[in-house]
Amino acid sequence: MKKTEIRDLMKDRRRSLSPGELQRISDDVCHNLFSHFQLEKKKISLFLPIEGFKEINTYKIWEKAMNLEATVAVPKTNMDSLDIKQVLFEEEAQLEISPFGIPEPKKGRVIAAEHFDIIIIPLLAFDQKGRRIGYGKGIYDRFLKKCSPRCQFIGLSHFEPIGDKIDDMHALDVKLHACVTPEKVYRFG
Repeated sequence: MKKTEIRDLMKDRRRSLSPGELQRISDDVCHNLFSHFQLEKKKISLFLPIEGFKEINTYKIWEKAMNLEATVAVPKTNMDSLDIKQVLFEEEAQLEISPFGIPEPKKGRVIAAEHFDIIIIPLLAFDQKGRRIGYGKGIYDRFLKKCSPRCQFIGLSHFEPIGDKIDDMHALDVKLHACVTPEKVYRFG
């Protein structure tokens, strides 16, 4: 399948989720993340959910990570340059909803890409080789290329992998090190 077909399919699957199903998925993904990864005292980039896209609710991840003395930053996107900067996330009061429906910090200290231990990444789908399909602008791929080689890239997915054949992956697409689903954790070499 081509990326555009997969995107459409996964968006439809998400739209069909009830609020209760989405909450269960979010809770299970959070549980699996903390059961399989050491987040204590780490520097973490965490996306915040776009409610209109029924993204996984990551606020519980933020709360648990803060309780483990992690440093958590969230992305602020520049849609003109298709770039993101990571801003220290200390309280929900520092957030505003962007014109694209993304909760983003109004202000805060910027943390450079090379300082992160873990990047938690949104996605629409992934395959069994660790390739992810996002929303199609390559924003995360550009950011991930700036990260330290020791940094782990962890996707969060509502659903299990789509198989191992995506017809039109690009050479610049950055692979995940792992992906967390409600059912299990996938690790990629």
